[in-house]
Formats: sequence, C-alpha cells, structure tokens
Amino acid sequence: MLTSPFCAVDTPSLLLDLDIIRANLQEMQDKADTFKVSLRPHTKTHKIPELAIMQIQTGARGITVAKLAEAEVMAEGGVDDIFIANQVVGASKLSRLRKLTESCHVLVGIDNREQVEALDAAFCGSGRTLPVLIEVEVGENRCGVSSMEQLLALAGIVATADNLHLQGIFCHEGHTYGSADEGALVDEAIAAQQKMLEFAAGLRESGYECETVSVGSTPSLLLADILPGITEIRPGTYIFRDVGQAGVTRTFSRCAATVLATVISRPTPERVVIDAGAKALTMQKRQGGVCNTDGLGALKTAPEIRLSRVFDEHGIFLSQALRSALSVGDKVEIIPNHICPVVNLYDKAVVVSGGQVSGYWSIAGRGKIT
Repeated sequence: MLTSPFCAVDTPSLLLDLDIIRANLQEMQDKADTFKVSLRPHTKTHKIPELAIMQIQTGARGITVAKLAEAEVMAEGGVDDIFIANQVVGASKLSRLRKLTESCHVLVGIDNREQVEALDAAFCGSGRTLPVLIEVEVGENRCGVSSMEQLLALAGIVATADNLHLQGIFCHEGHTYGSADEGALVDEAIAAQQKMLEFAAGLRESGYECETVSVGSTPSLLLADILPGITEIRPGTYIFRDVGQAGVTRTFSRCAATVLATVISRPTPERVVIDAGAKALTMQKRQGGVCNTDGLGALKTAPEIRLSRVFDEHGIFLSQALRSALSVGDKVEIIPNHICPVVNLYDKAVVVSGGQVSGYWSIAGRGKIT
C-alpha cells in the first residue's frame, strides 16, 4: 500500500507521529543517561513548546534554541531553562534578552569582544549575572574561537565584566553531516570532543571556571560515544529525523515527520504530480557524505522512490511503477530531506498515533527568527 491512511486530512499538511517521537526522545535520553551527561535538546527543529515540555519530562535538563524569539516562545510555553546557542547582537535584542531573564534561566553563546561588552552593558543595573558559554569552532567553519589563544583572551574579557559569568564552552560539530561514511563521522565527532576537552583543560589551567562542556549534532550523537569530561549534549533533529538522518542510521522507520500530499495529476506514463512543492517541502538537498539525499524527499511507504523536482506548489515523481499504482486524489506521505526548515513552513502540525489523528499542535515558533 503506497497511499497514506490519513485520507481525511487536507493537503499539504505536516504530520507528526507521536509514537515514533516518544521512541526517539527516549533513545537519546537513554544515551545521555548511559554516558552520564545532561541532555539539552535543540528545539529549532520542532519549534513546538509542547514537545519541549515532553523532552524535559523525558529527562532533559532544559532546551537549546537558535534565536531569541524562539526562547521567548518557549518561555511563554512554560520552559524555564534555555540556552541561546547563538550570538545575540543589537540593542533591541539585548533589551528583550534582559527582560527574558526576569522570568527564566537563560544562557547565551559568545565568541567576540564586542558582543561581550554589549552584553555586560545591557545587564548593568539588572541585579542579575548572565551566564555565557564561549563557542568553539571544531570543523564547521562558522562562528566560534579556533585557537587556545583566542579562547583565553575572550575568557579574560568575560572575567573583567561586572554582569557576566563564564560557565563553559560549546560547539556544533555540524560538519559531520558531510562525513564520508559512518566511520569517518565517528572519527570527526570524537576529534571535536577531544578539542573541546583540550580547550576546557586550558581554561581551568589558566584559572577560569569551565562547568559546562557542551557538544551537539544529531548525526554525531546517533553514532559516536561521548567522551568522559563532556557534560552536555544538544541534538535537535533526532526528535523527528529525516532523509539525511536515515542515511546515518540506515533506516527510515524512525522518521516521525512527513508531509501529506495529494496526487493531482498523472499527465504522462511516468509522471506523478502532487500538491506539495517548495512551499511545503523546501528545495534543500544534502550532496555527498553520509547524510547525502538523492532527490527532494522520499516516499514514506517506498523510500527508494524519491521526489524528482519541485515547483512552488507542485512536486514531481518520475516513476512508471508509481504512476501505475496511484490515482488522482490518492494521498501519499513524503519524508523531507531536512526537517528543520520544513517545520518552519507550517502554522500547525497534525499529530497522529496508532494510525489515527489524535490532535493538533500549533508551531508557535514558526517565523521566530529574530
């Protein structure tokens, strides 16, 4: 059976399988418990406060967000321990950050002098000390200090700030998405952890505190062990997974999020057109490496069949077998290549469990990118 059982749901819709979500949450929590580290999941993947609360109830110590606006949404939803794993810059954002710390515990990522000085000034007179984590560059070539000299210099600047407290360091080993194979992924993940441990030791030897040594990336945490001395992990995509993560685990059975679409045309012997295109699935691909994605999405019931093209409102399968098996009006589910930006396209998610629709969640963090 290639069609979806959720024929009464209008399309395109984002479906979230609650049973798979619970299994994914428990698996990662079990790993954190086994290696005796804290789990602080990254909620930019799902943007849903109810799921953040579920992660905490499963055992997470708090959450991670990408943007200040996401933190505000999560705080309104009842989350009271939030790490903003990004550089918060600009007067308006700093004012909002100060207000946010009145209602919940907030940590912020830093990597430069200008940001530290602005944060210190913003919290002057607040009566609160803001905990910060220095971001370390471990291979993705994005933000973060790259050398011990940079790390110690920035730690020294934080030490002179009246309103900041250096709690530790963090990294994002996102380059593991492009690792050549599973073995290379594990090697690169371990190398990232080793660099973090070296930097943590350098801080402590220089007289600075380093309570938190935090790493995060779903592919690396699905496969690699966690070295002693790492204190926290921050996976995000693990909650839903997607085509890229299926490349790491070699199974699509743990993909909890799909886009439901309707077959609207079969204009040639091999072409099947659905009503979900770039505005429902994005056009993202991962090219090369263990998370490589062929096509623009995988058919849930036959993931070897991939979406060939997307237009704004149309998706195209090119498959004679699929064309013969489907009729106009049939509904199918597509596993997205990269679930994080797909979630951000929807106002709500349809929650399913045991083959039935069980409710709806508002994607409260949708569009919260400031």
